[in-house]
Amino acid sequence: MIDNTVKILKALCEPTLLKIIRLLAERELCICELAAVLDMSQPRISQHVKVLKKAGLVNERKVRQNSYLTVNETILQGARVIPLAALMQDRLENIPELADESAR
Repeated sequence: MIDNTVKILKALCEPTLLKIIRLLAERELCICELAAVLDMSQPRISQHVKVLKKAGLVNERKVRQNSYLTVNETILQGARVIPLAALMQDRLENIPELADESAR
């Protein structure tokens, strides 16, 4: 739970990553389109997308050499947008990463 929350929060704390998420919420875009819109190189956009994918925030669909991206639908439903809320509301003993600390 904590590791997943950290991945998501790290992915959302960078302005460029937030811009990408917002653009993808409008419609599916390929990395080349994101590079053009954000005026960045494709390798740089690919690195940003890698962070978003690792956090589970975007989905990728490959067509030949192009990667098309969309926002993970659970994000739009609010299931993972604010993972910190779930972390803060759960009882300590229910969070595996805090089991030892809870026992103490």
